[in-house]
Amino acid sequence: MSIRRREDGVIVLEGRCPVEDAEPLLQMLQATPAGPCDWVGCSHLHTAVFQIVMAARPSMIGPCGDPWIERWVCPELDDLRR
Repeated sequence: MSIRRREDGVIVLEGRCPVEDAEPLLQMLQATPAGPCDWVGCSHLHTAVFQIVMAARPSMIGPCGDPWIERWVCPELDDLRR
């Protein structure tokens, strides 16, 4: 799985984040709604995972490591970044 929680509570998305990661991400965000997500190390973000990010609206750390998401989608999400 490419989604994990660090000891400090930050949810980390790294490597390829396939559709199977959508549900675990949702569960982590529900458990800690104020917890930020670090997606700098994410090389590919499946649209289902991205939809969870959009629905939950967590604070996002850094630029998205998925170049397509960063270029075409993130300019619309600047309010999510911290």
